[in-house]
Amino acid sequence: MEAGMNLPLIGKPDIGGKGRGVKVLKTENDIIEYANRATLHFHIQQYVSQAKEIGVFYYRYPGQDKGKITGIVEKKFLTVRGNGKDDLQSLLRNDKRGIMYISSLEKMHANILHTVLANGEEKVVSPFGNHARGSLFLDHSHEIDEQLTGMLDLISKRIPEFYFGRFDIRYNSMESLKNGKDFTIIELNGAGAEPTHIYDPGHSIFFAWKEIVRHWNILEKISRMNRKRGYRYASFREGLSIFTKDTEDSRKLAMMSE
Repeated sequence: MEAGMNLPLIGKPDIGGKGRGVKVLKTENDIIEYANRATLHFHIQQYVSQAKEIGVFYYRYPGQDKGKITGIVEKKFLTVRGNGKDDLQSLLRNDKRGIMYISSLEKMHANILHTVLANGEEKVVSPFGNHARGSLFLDHSHEIDEQLTGMLDLISKRIPEFYFGRFDIRYNSMESLKNGKDFTIIELNGAGAEPTHIYDPGHSIFFAWKEIVRHWNILEKISRMNRKRGYRYASFREGLSIFTKDTEDSRKLAMMSE
């Protein structure tokens, strides 16, 4: 293609939320249909084939050379395992996570629903690292170390005025990632980002609240430091306008996901 990208591609609204409006585009007709249905500005990105995905929450205070990673979430894509007898549709309907997303999955795999997977064969049925698209979130914060933090320090300094947010990264092995090899940053979420390691099923609601407040306190400190550096706070009217626009964008995202 003229832009130097090859099929398949990914269509993604530039105002994201819960994976809504994100779609794998396998043909040129898919691209045309996606563009025609779009209700928001969107990106067309190269499909990333690396097998694993994590979200790494990172912050660095203005003026400091070194930042910190506050949490890592491993995103386990929704996958079914064949038994040599049941077709894909039956496997999805009998899967405790698959059944929750059955309507969208049946649309996504309409042409192969009656395919029978071999015994033990696994198929990723939702390649999106998002809770709302079926992924299981597992807290892998034990992987935090100086090597990974140092790599993100180098990357974050190349992003003007970036001090707080979550890197969503596709990769094949943690060893390669920590060595700065064989990975792709597919998304960078800023001040509105969630520390998604809180969604590990093993964590309590109290753990989640504590982590959210911890990250709000970090963000508040960064905001005060930036205020002293000459950046002004948004006014009440500007904040209300942002909230109103976000509500409208959420409505449009829902339309793109239909």
